[in-house]
Amino acid sequence: MADFARSDDPAVQAQLDRLGALSPGRDVLGLERIAELCRRLGDPQNRLPRTFHVAGTNGKGSTCAFLRAILEAQGRRVHAYTSPHLVRFNERIRLAGALIDDALLAPLLAEVLDVAEGLQASFFEVTTAAAFLAFSRVPADDCIIEVGLGGRLDATNIIPAPAVCGVASLGIDHEAFLLAPEDGVPLEAIERIAWEKTGIFKRGAALATLGYPATVMQIVRERAAAVGGVLFSEGDAWSVEPRDDGFRWQSSSGSVDAPLATRMAGPHQMRNAGLAIAMLHVAPPPRPSAADIAKGVGAAFWPGRMQWLREGPLTSLLPDGAGVWLDGGHNPDAGVALARALEPHAPLHIVCGLLRNKDAAGFLRPFAPKISSFQAVPIPGHEHHEPEDLCHWAQSALGITDVQPCGGVAEALRYIADHRATGNVLICGSLYLAGVVLDLNDERPD
Repeated sequence: MADFARSDDPAVQAQLDRLGALSPGRDVLGLERIAELCRRLGDPQNRLPRTFHVAGTNGKGSTCAFLRAILEAQGRRVHAYTSPHLVRFNERIRLAGALIDDALLAPLLAEVLDVAEGLQASFFEVTTAAAFLAFSRVPADDCIIEVGLGGRLDATNIIPAPAVCGVASLGIDHEAFLLAPEDGVPLEAIERIAWEKTGIFKRGAALATLGYPATVMQIVRERAAAVGGVLFSEGDAWSVEPRDDGFRWQSSSGSVDAPLATRMAGPHQMRNAGLAIAMLHVAPPPRPSAADIAKGVGAAFWPGRMQWLREGPLTSLLPDGAGVWLDGGHNPDAGVALARALEPHAPLHIVCGLLRNKDAAGFLRPFAPKISSFQAVPIPGHEHHEPEDLCHWAQSALGITDVQPCGGVAEALRYIADHRATGNVLICGSLYLAGVVLDLNDERPD
């Protein structure tokens, strides 16, 4: 599923139009094109500040958000490269704490595109090169880089050894890319996923991960050993456990008490925060203090992940007292995390849109018992499951009887207001849909 973007700034849009015309119009894995593109730009990836590289199926963006918030609480200037954007392309590139400005973005994209002729570089590859170029020119103390897809062959993996490589939750997703037949790779799907994600491990980098089932952990250990690395992994080297109003992160060399991430709901966020703390624990100094960590965890926010929407044009379509959660999770593991996060809030009216290449039943099944009613919607501008098909699967595979296909999110909320009993709403199924919702509700990420 190819990325694309639109901008209100004519100069930026002109470059995005160039990018759309030059790129192959699809996701492409491999390091050959990004290596050549960066070479033509003077290899900016070799001139980054202290770098944290984060992979994973779910939770890598949240881990990056915790990392950035803790580092900024420490008083450090932080670059961040994340994907996808939800509303504005600028969200992908954060320079020393602020989203890249249109006045800088337009010439930056132009500079990269001017040397990209003939490469057939993808949208993500051009974006990655632009981010590295910006990061190499603007002074900062740290750089956080989120893997786009997979790890081993992801464009971000062109960077030399970072200070720390981190791997978040592992699950089955992007099967067409990450499970393609190849000699010398693990045969079991989840083990192959782990093998691909840990392809970011590099000699000289510290390695921090979550804990995984034994067979998966064996793959992770082998990948670490292949680069001479020592794993700092959950369960073996560090742990998190809930406390009354927060959690405790603990390792053999000390512990840290932190508040629950009040702006990032769900018990899975405790582990994401734990991974961020672990990465900072094994990074070269200076390390954040316990007070910095607590402040950062409390302040961290990542839009579109169990986000409680504020009052706006979209939420005002519901009766007084009804609220809206928004989550961009879209695979079976994300469904499991949602089920846990929704426990105190169920039952909910669901508004769901899913890309065509996603496992609809697999995503919905974990929290199906918490669904009061189900409204299916399209995802504008992307290939998606038709709302009628989603409703059919919800009824036949999951036993959800109260279903309704709708033409869009606003229509779905009006339908809920007119035909359903009072209750809160969860809009879910895609980060692209989350972007539409935030735009409609005037909540553009900043």
